Amino acid sequence: MSEPNPENLEVATFGAGCFWCTEAVMERLPGVASVESGYMGGEVENPTYQEVCTGTTGHAEVIQVKFDPDIIRYDQLLDVFWRMHDPTQLNRQGADVGTQYRSAIYFHSDEQEQTAKKSLADAQTKIDGLIVTEITPASKFYVAEGYHQDYYNNNKNAGYCRFVILPKLDKLGLED
Repeated sequence: MSEPNPENLEVATFGAGCFWCTEAVMERLPGVASVESGYMGGEVENPTYQEVCTGTTGHAEVIQVKFDPDIIRYDQLLDVFWRMHDPTQLNRQGADVGTQYRSAIYFHSDEQEQTAKKSLADAQTKIDGLIVTEITPASKFYVAEGYHQDYYNNNKNAGYCRFVILPKLDKLGLED
């Protein structure tokens, strides 16, 4: 498998519940060069985790993925996005509840927007229940605090990692 070419990278941004989970999934995909946890979609500048957790900033917990489209295409990332969370749950994923956990695709180009909308339509034919994922233009991305970055790899024995993230990785065939 070839390594991502730094000069060929594109950016994708997804919200699918807790960013610890989504980061752990996406960083294991071939062709993904980096994944950064952060916040997008709100009104407050430079939000902190504590502020976002109140649900008053308007931000979602998101991951920003840099990927090489010659190795993994955007539509393939979207296929994983639909499988790594329940896009029919409004403002929650499992026990994580609040608008900051909403299902969202933030597009960075017209092409990404069209691909995301087509992907949603295709996913709706395979998923029971109405998909509530929002598809909106990317806005300013705020990098989350350092302790959120690479959380699963740095905290594999933590309860949340063992009981929430690891089963998700197992389900997707991405376990270590």
